[in-house]
Amino acid sequence: MDWDQFKGTDHQQSEGFQQVEDAIRQVRQKMKGRIPGGWIILIILLVIWMASGIYIVAPDEVGVVKRFGEYIYTTKPGPHFHIPYPVETVLKPKVTEVKRIEIGFRTIDPGPPARYRSVPKESLMLTGDENIVDMDLIVQYKVKDPVDYLFNVYNIPKTVKDATEAAIREIVGKNNIDEILTTGKYQVQQDAKKLLQAILDKYKAGILVVAVQLQDVHPPEQVMQAFKDVASAKEDKIKYINEAQGYRNDIIPKAKGQAEKILNEAQAYLKSKVAKAQGDANRFLQVYEQYKSAKDITRKRLYIETMEKVLPKAKKIVVDPKLGGKVLPLLPLDQGSPVLKPPRS
Repeated sequence: MDWDQFKGTDHQQSEGFQQVEDAIRQVRQKMKGRIPGGWIILIILLVIWMASGIYIVAPDEVGVVKRFGEYIYTTKPGPHFHIPYPVETVLKPKVTEVKRIEIGFRTIDPGPPARYRSVPKESLMLTGDENIVDMDLIVQYKVKDPVDYLFNVYNIPKTVKDATEAAIREIVGKNNIDEILTTGKYQVQQDAKKLLQAILDKYKAGILVVAVQLQDVHPPEQVMQAFKDVASAKEDKIKYINEAQGYRNDIIPKAKGQAEKILNEAQAYLKSKVAKAQGDANRFLQVYEQYKSAKDITRKRLYIETMEKVLPKAKKIVVDPKLGGKVLPLLPLDQGSPVLKPPRS
């Protein structure tokens, strides 16, 4: 048989191949020249036994070879050979498979529709402000170091479950219930994942934590309605604050614009009045200068200008001077009475 196709580059594996070849060579030398019937059966059994040492590692696996129970070496995906049982045995853990553990609930039927069973012993936790929260979560992990994964921890699923409970309870105990129920969920997941990875690394479990996902977080059923009322009141508070803020943002710019308009109008009125007053003062000064240079002419001009303004608006009645003091029959003069002819003498 050609064993070269199963040989690897690993030193320990090469030693195993060498031991097998030495054993076959010794058997051939002893049987040279005579082959009794018993030896034929022995050779067939030996071939079958040696063939049982052939194994194939799948693409998602790693081969871990043990010799008399002690770890010797690992092999990569592909065909390989090891000294058959009971000398060497091979374990092939799946290193790319993502495993899942449920905390606080169990899946009864994946469905659809899926059915679950609550586990209050795992899901009820105490928060930092001494409230109780009901939390269901899922932990996803995979093999990081196959040797540590196989030999350092006895029961991996239970170890991961216990470590997860310890980590999530510690994180929840450092946060208030309002943060856990609302905006703090993502941070709780990240903190729990980090702490869980640190615990498993301390155990040298050979595990990589892929994700810690909160599935359902809510208060206990006994106080669920009270928490809903509180949450509704908080939502109403935020709603009213937003409405008031919106009204404020709407009315303040309008008020500022109105105030700016009034100020601008006042400034324009001030400037127009000041300009008019300055113009009147300058005109008066000019008239005064003319008056000083020719007082009589200026006085007469002012009188004429005043009369030009007043007389067009006045109602004029002309009385014949022949009437003399006989004006009384004509009164009242402002009601448009017909002019009486003077009496004949």
